[in-house]
Amino acid sequence: MRINVIPKQLLDKLLATKQEHGYRPESFDLKGMLKGILLQANRFVPSESGSILIDDSALGRRLPDAGLLYFVACFGKGSAAVTGATLAPGLGIAGSTYSSGRPYISKQVMQDSRFYPKFDKMTKYETQSIICAPIKMRGGVIGVIELINKLSGINYAKGDLTLLKIFAEYTSTLIQNALDAKSYGELSIRDNLTGLYNDRYIFDRLEKEVSTALRKKTGLSVVFMDLDRFKEINDSHGHLVGSRVLTEIGHILFAVTRKANGIAARYGGDEFTAILPDKDIEWAAEYAEKIRMTIEDCTFITRKSRGIKKALDISGIITASLGVASLRTNIEGKGSAKVIGDSLIRLADAAMYQSKTDGKNRVTLARKRFVFPAS
Repeated sequence: MRINVIPKQLLDKLLATKQEHGYRPESFDLKGMLKGILLQANRFVPSESGSILIDDSALGRRLPDAGLLYFVACFGKGSAAVTGATLAPGLGIAGSTYSSGRPYISKQVMQDSRFYPKFDKMTKYETQSIICAPIKMRGGVIGVIELINKLSGINYAKGDLTLLKIFAEYTSTLIQNALDAKSYGELSIRDNLTGLYNDRYIFDRLEKEVSTALRKKTGLSVVFMDLDRFKEINDSHGHLVGSRVLTEIGHILFAVTRKANGIAARYGGDEFTAILPDKDIEWAAEYAEKIRMTIEDCTFITRKSRGIKKALDISGIITASLGVASLRTNIEGKGSAKVIGDSLIRLADAAMYQSKTDGKNRVTLARKRFVFPAS
């Protein structure tokens, strides 16, 4: 049985913000999960066709009560044309089931005022009967699952609807469990204060990026950054304000690094690092200079927040010293990806300390080369 599923990019968007915490759609096989659900539902209640629909409130296009339903996975005649189509809540049997939040059975759709014939006309398919159940997650309806035209020739009965309700609950549980699992996984690799990745993650990621760069013979650069005069903020305003400054630094790094397709992390304290795949040392230097200038020009704590009763408008104090090292410029010879990654961090760190020595608030390129002995 062929099951059609919408493109992964759209599916990821539809489900990404169903969870408040760092969901990343690559963490599990959404397409495979939806296909498996429809296969099992059809096995227990054999039908000519069926669909799973998910609402589009996660896309942020409309308010949740006015969002569209997407046909995210479909099987049966004409299903390829229907997959990816949209339906307004309240329209048709599926839309009505979504809006009411109650399962529904229609044994003769031509006599049912809720039936919406648009898709039959589009696919030249004849719907005779439908069973439909809402998919709920944490109290809210996020979609529906429907089966059309029972294969046995006998019409759908209440027992079939009960089975479909079970599969709707199963769908909800699978989605929620997958999102929760990823959420907890993200918490283990994220810095709680800044939201950036933590040092444990950055070393693992750097090893992988080095392996990729060596295999593809592409560039790779590392930037190491330490804040200047940060202790003055803690001494003058307290650690709560200092923590808020670090959070705002994290926002700056995230924004600039995302545009560079890089990976930013809080290394510890007021130290930060970034991995820049496919980038040579000159490009990385320009990136580091942009970070430096943005921090130098930034005014911190411009509004009150939790524990901070008023805007402090801190400027002219916090700057950053940065060091840059690059695979092609600073590494010579062959070594393991892990050792090369560690070497790049050390070289960038040493270059950062040179920036401190030379007067702070500057970018320094690593001058040394780490040479692996010939085997």
